[in-house]
Amino acid sequence: MNRTRSLARRTAVVAATGAAALVLAACGGSGDDTGSAGHGGHQATDSASAASAPASQGRHNTADVTFAQGMIPHHRQAVEMADLAPDRAQSAEVKKLAADIKKAQAPEIEKLSGWLTSWGETVPAEGAMDHSMHGGMEGMEGMMSAEEMTALGNASGKAFDTAFMEMMIKHHEGAVEMAKTEQADGAHTPARKMAADIIASQSAEIEQMKKLLGKN
Repeated sequence: MNRTRSLARRTAVVAATGAAALVLAACGGSGDDTGSAGHGGHQATDSASAASAPASQGRHNTADVTFAQGMIPHHRQAVEMADLAPDRAQSAEVKKLAADIKKAQAPEIEKLSGWLTSWGETVPAEGAMDHSMHGGMEGMEGMMSAEEMTALGNASGKAFDTAFMEMMIKHHEGAVEMAKTEQADGAHTPARKMAADIIASQSAEIEQMKKLLGKN
């Protein structure tokens, strides 16, 4: 009887040992699988990162905010200057230039405002540029003073054409400098692209205006 019990115990021990080995093997397999899954997890993460790469366009920093908050009133003033041209300019080329400036910059104001809103930042008030000599716009590149804007509004004919182009050259040069700063320091991909577009288009317009001034 004792012998039978002994055999039974021995059989049970062997069975238990075999079961333990199977469990260990399974765990080992799971470990390998986990390893594979781990690599797969990395691959999945990498794939997810790659897939979400365009989302990185949503990243922004202080330079992007400064660019947007500065360029909005800057563009608004350029549009205000352009709006004076149809009734005051003599040159058809100046009228077309003004129309092109408004056509390019008005939509950019909307984009810049949208970015600031999405970032939870303040969009400059419509009248911000009217207080440029008293507020934060004071040191902004190329901004015209209230007196300069009044003088431009009071000009007409060839005098307007000359004043408009001389002022807009200065204005554009300021925008180009602001855009260069954004390209150097900004993180938001669409903002950096807009900065590149501003540099290209406004530099070309500066050259065009210089040539037109040379003809006067």
